[in-house]
Amino acid sequence: MKNLVRQYRGQAGLARRVSELEAEVQECRSMNLRVAELTDLVAELLVPLADSDDPRVLELLEKYRAGVSDPAGPSVT
Repeated sequence: MKNLVRQYRGQAGLARRVSELEAEVQECRSMNLRVAELTDLVAELLVPLADSDDPRVLELLEKYRAGVSDPAGPSVT
């Protein structure tokens, strides 16, 4: 009988933990989707600027590219 109670508690705990993990995965998916949407928006805004010869635009594009490849973000100068 004690084994049955322990097994039930273990299964209930596992089921609860799986539910928590599923919620966390869904949250991560939502965040990743939002990041992808924002990245697309930024790209749409920057593509027309990429054809510009304005030195300020070129500097901003370089900072953006550095920030995209570096998780720490662009350095502020």
